[in-house]
Amino acid sequence: MNVQVTQRPLPLAANLSKLATADCDIHPQRSTDKALHPYLEKRWLEHMQMFGARPRQAYQKGPAYPKGQPNASRRDAYPPEGGRQGSSLSFLRQQVLDQNNCVLGILNPTGDNGQSYQNREFGAAVCHAMNEWVLHEWLEPEPRLKGSIVVPYEDADAAVAELEKYAGNPHFAQVLMLSRTSEPPGQKRYWKLYEAAAAAGLPVGVHAFGFGGFPVSGSGWPSYYIEDMVGHAQSSQAFVTSMVIEGVFERIPNFQLVMIEAGFAWLPSLSWRLDKIWNRLRVETPHLKRLPSEYIHESVFLTTQPMEEPAKREQVLDAIDWIGWDRLLFATDYPHWDYDDPDKVLPMPLPEEKRRDFFLNNAKKLYKQD
Repeated sequence: MNVQVTQRPLPLAANLSKLATADCDIHPQRSTDKALHPYLEKRWLEHMQMFGARPRQAYQKGPAYPKGQPNASRRDAYPPEGGRQGSSLSFLRQQVLDQNNCVLGILNPTGDNGQSYQNREFGAAVCHAMNEWVLHEWLEPEPRLKGSIVVPYEDADAAVAELEKYAGNPHFAQVLMLSRTSEPPGQKRYWKLYEAAAAAGLPVGVHAFGFGGFPVSGSGWPSYYIEDMVGHAQSSQAFVTSMVIEGVFERIPNFQLVMIEAGFAWLPSLSWRLDKIWNRLRVETPHLKRLPSEYIHESVFLTTQPMEEPAKREQVLDAIDWIGWDRLLFATDYPHWDYDDPDKVLPMPLPEEKRRDFFLNNAKKLYKQD
């Protein structure tokens, strides 16, 4: 449920929600453009100042679709001490951890994080700086938060090296990719990363966005921001399809995938279509031993934000029943404007066991936080 929360009074009392929650998509923001400077080598600081980021997209600077609100964020998310929305740990504690009785928060540092840079060496350096910044300024001071390891996934060797720096660190709970890769993500160039993540016991979280060097739709650049937003689900469908059909789940035991910030109600229809067509074309993919839907049921998780909102809101429960209540991870997407409030996100009362799994237990199990 997307809500406008500008009138919510502050400060907020701790633990207002009776049910403990896990929030599986929180975005830490840098207060200034210089926040990463302490974690970058001198050569890369000079490179940044001279050349900038150069993402793999048609625009030299800024997003392809500028947001209607600064940083695409809630209007009430500006910290009292100043800075960008989502840049204050103390204010995040107030607005998310305490307000929602959040006992586990997964940080996904997206945006200008190095993963979509044309210069892959520079991108790898920025990925490492992001990990160091998140570790020292967010995770170490706040035990309720766990991080996602930002890896330069277009360079598999560099991505594995970055993963291995943090794989045994209890402050990190997953590996982070973006959904718009430069090639279909199930192809062999990415397998080293998936194998390393599985060996480390870490799921790979795939967040919406990213730039692979191509338009964000299959036929060119859309006209409107809303088309880009709706396209998150489309890119996630393409991602899951590639991972299944290329045989990643068959070839890499215990590999787990988390699709982040693309909703979830698209998954049943995608699975049905894959099963139907694979049954007729299975000779093309002898490496697949089971129905595509079986791999999906076993290996794919999804965060709930942005929750689908049909006219009859109870219909969303049909999609959840097919996907499985144990496959969904609650998320707010703080501090963004389409934040989902845990008090309003489910369309009707549910049995206590389902509510606990949905809001907390699924995430604790997946991220090994019991």
